[in-house]
Amino acid sequence: MRKNLKIDSDRLWQSIMDMAEIGPGIAGGCNRQTLTDEDAQGRALFKSWCDDAGLTMGVDKMGTMFMTRAGTDPDALPVYVGSHLDTQPTGGKYDGVLGVLAALELVRTLNDAEIKTKHPIVVTNWANEEGARFSPPMLASGVFAGVNTLDYAYGRQDLEGNTYGDELKRIDWVGEEEVGARKMHAYFEYHIEQGPVLEAEKKEIGVVTHCQGLWWLEFTLTGKEAHTGSTPMAMRTNAGLAMARIFEMVEEVTMAAQPNAVGGVGQVTFSPNSRNVLPGTVVFTVDIRTVDQVKLDGMRDAIKEKAAHICAGLGVGCSVEQVGHFDPVTFDAGLVEKVRNAAVELGYSHMDLVSGAGHDACWAAKVAPATMIMCPCVDGLSHNEAEDISQEWATAGADVMLHAVLETAEIVE
Repeated sequence: MRKNLKIDSDRLWQSIMDMAEIGPGIAGGCNRQTLTDEDAQGRALFKSWCDDAGLTMGVDKMGTMFMTRAGTDPDALPVYVGSHLDTQPTGGKYDGVLGVLAALELVRTLNDAEIKTKHPIVVTNWANEEGARFSPPMLASGVFAGVNTLDYAYGRQDLEGNTYGDELKRIDWVGEEEVGARKMHAYFEYHIEQGPVLEAEKKEIGVVTHCQGLWWLEFTLTGKEAHTGSTPMAMRTNAGLAMARIFEMVEEVTMAAQPNAVGGVGQVTFSPNSRNVLPGTVVFTVDIRTVDQVKLDGMRDAIKEKAAHICAGLGVGCSVEQVGHFDPVTFDAGLVEKVRNAAVELGYSHMDLVSGAGHDACWAAKVAPATMIMCPCVDGLSHNEAEDISQEWATAGADVMLHAVLETAEIVE
């Protein structure tokens, strides 16, 4: 490894700041949701930078962008490096964006140093990773990995009823490539941690060994709308009360599954949502995650069984739909070791880490060797306009990725 080879820290940081000007949020972050006009503008800027770096573009039918730096061996499979440029409605500047632009900076660095690799390197911007506008998250990489069909993805609707397929056409980013037709030698993804562990442990690099699996369980509780002031307590069919008891139960089930399990509720809809009316319908989503498959499925089963018991005792109807799922992921041991070795060789403090969030790397790992690298974020805050990292953190992870990718893509002397 060429220990003196480092990315241009200032150039990377400036690229991140320039991208953040597209779809600025209202509190210092970004709102560049999938297939909006802002997404199209971000794509165009990214493409212009890739053009300047001599990359050739391919786009698949989901709108994922693949920007290729040629290798010396025409038969060698490419090393893919990337993440996503789309954001949450109130997202930060770094979630996803860091991984895409650090991958571009990797190529720029190789160009500056006139380094050739046997394997091509493909900088990747996966479409609709966030799932904020079109659920589920990681939609394009899911189609790429064969988890979802193209028709399913095209039919996904936003809150206004717009479909993914129609909006992809509207912003003129429908590619010609069949989704999943590309073959990978390896896949690397660099991301902010989105959690507090690295900062708390004072580590610069997270060597990601696993990604938690998850279940999203959408509950629909059906009670009886009634006046809160004139309906006696003993005569209520209170879906709101059932919801509250289920919330407490989810906490108990999750705590009983420790260590390394999390669970909670982040979205609730009351109907009719009036101050003086007991809700007739409550809809909410339980999110449970752990790296242990048996534990994950056990938590799901326990929550569904206990929720049914709670609702039956209150006379409240209860239906459950499984609206999101992926199994725990174990990343490729060889690539993980390359990341760890790069951190050691470059002198960066590091630790093994399990990702608590889902990423495109989770689906890429179904079709190729894959791994992730993480850097700290301030207070573990993400999916928030106050999300923050330091330039030094961004640079450390990009340097580690550069060297791990170079070892994988094989330098040609």
